[in-house]
Amino acid sequence: MTENEIKIADRIKELLSESLGIDADVLTYEIPLFGDEIGLDSIDSMEIIACIDDEYGVSMNGVGKEPFYNVESLAKYVAANIG
Repeated sequence: MTENEIKIADRIKELLSESLGIDADVLTYEIPLFGDEIGLDSIDSMEIIACIDDEYGVSMNGVGKEPFYNVESLAKYVAANIG
Protein backbone atom coordinates (compact mmCIF):
# COMPACT_ATOMS: atom_id res chain seq x y z
CA MET A 1 0.00 0.00 0.00
CA THR A 2 1.06 3.56 -0.59
CA GLU A 3 1.57 6.00 2.27
CA ASN A 4 -1.76 7.65 1.44
CA GLU A 5 -3.56 4.29 1.39
CA ILE A 6 -2.06 3.42 4.79
CA LYS A 7 -3.30 6.73 6.20
CA ILE A 8 -6.78 6.06 4.80
CA ALA A 9 -6.70 2.45 6.07
CA ASP A 10 -5.84 3.60 9.58
CA ARG A 11 -8.76 6.05 9.55
CA ILE A 12 -11.11 3.37 8.18
CA LYS A 13 -10.03 1.07 11.02
CA GLU A 14 -10.94 3.82 13.50
CA LEU A 15 -14.30 4.40 11.83
CA LEU A 16 -15.19 0.70 11.81
CA SER A 17 -14.12 0.29 15.40
CA GLU A 18 -16.21 3.29 16.50
CA SER A 19 -19.31 2.71 14.39
CA LEU A 20 -19.49 -1.10 14.36
CA GLY A 21 -17.86 -1.89 17.70
CA ILE A 22 -15.07 -3.99 16.20
CA ASP A 23 -12.07 -4.44 18.49
CA ALA A 24 -9.30 -2.33 16.93
CA ASP A 25 -6.67 -4.91 17.93
CA VAL A 26 -8.44 -7.60 15.87
CA LEU A 27 -9.04 -5.35 12.87
CA THR A 28 -5.93 -5.64 10.67
CA TYR A 29 -5.54 -4.42 7.10
CA GLU A 30 -5.85 -7.97 5.74
CA ILE A 31 -8.51 -9.69 7.86
CA PRO A 32 -11.72 -10.39 5.88
CA LEU A 33 -14.54 -8.16 7.12
CA PHE A 34 -17.32 -10.55 6.10
CA GLY A 35 -17.19 -14.19 7.13
CA ASP A 36 -16.18 -16.04 10.25
CA GLU A 37 -13.48 -13.83 11.73
CA ILE A 38 -15.10 -10.38 11.92
CA GLY A 39 -18.57 -11.52 10.89
CA LEU A 40 -20.06 -8.37 9.37
CA ASP A 41 -23.31 -8.63 7.42
CA SER A 42 -25.20 -6.64 4.78
CA ILE A 43 -26.53 -4.17 7.36
CA ASP A 44 -22.93 -3.48 8.41
CA SER A 45 -22.00 -2.84 4.78
CA MET A 46 -24.54 -0.01 4.73
CA GLU A 47 -22.80 1.51 7.76
CA ILE A 48 -19.44 1.20 5.99
CA ILE A 49 -20.89 2.96 2.92
CA ALA A 50 -22.20 5.80 5.12
CA CYS A 51 -18.88 6.16 6.98
CA ILE A 52 -16.84 6.29 3.76
CA ASP A 53 -19.21 8.81 2.20
CA ASP A 54 -19.26 11.03 5.31
CA GLU A 55 -15.51 10.91 5.86
CA TYR A 56 -14.21 11.04 2.28
CA GLY A 57 -17.13 12.03 0.04
CA VAL A 58 -16.67 8.79 -1.90
CA SER A 59 -19.92 7.08 -2.86
CA MET A 60 -19.88 3.30 -2.66
CA ASN A 61 -23.52 2.77 -3.60
CA GLY A 62 -23.79 0.13 -6.29
CA VAL A 63 -20.14 -0.92 -5.95
CA GLY A 64 -19.40 -4.64 -6.20
CA LYS A 65 -18.29 -6.64 -3.18
CA GLU A 66 -14.54 -6.58 -3.97
CA PRO A 67 -13.76 -3.25 -2.20
CA PHE A 68 -15.49 -4.55 0.93
CA TYR A 69 -13.20 -7.57 1.35
CA ASN A 70 -10.92 -6.00 3.96
CA VAL A 71 -9.62 -2.66 5.23
CA GLU A 72 -6.83 -2.64 2.63
CA SER A 73 -9.26 -3.04 -0.28
CA LEU A 74 -11.50 -0.31 1.16
CA ALA A 75 -8.52 2.03 1.48
CA LYS A 76 -7.39 1.35 -2.07
CA TYR A 77 -10.90 2.00 -3.38
CA VAL A 78 -11.18 5.28 -1.46
CA ALA A 79 -7.71 6.42 -2.57
CA ALA A 80 -8.55 5.68 -6.21
CA ASN A 81 -11.92 7.47 -6.07
CA ILE A 82 -11.34 10.40 -3.75
CA GLY A 83 -12.18 13.70 -5.39
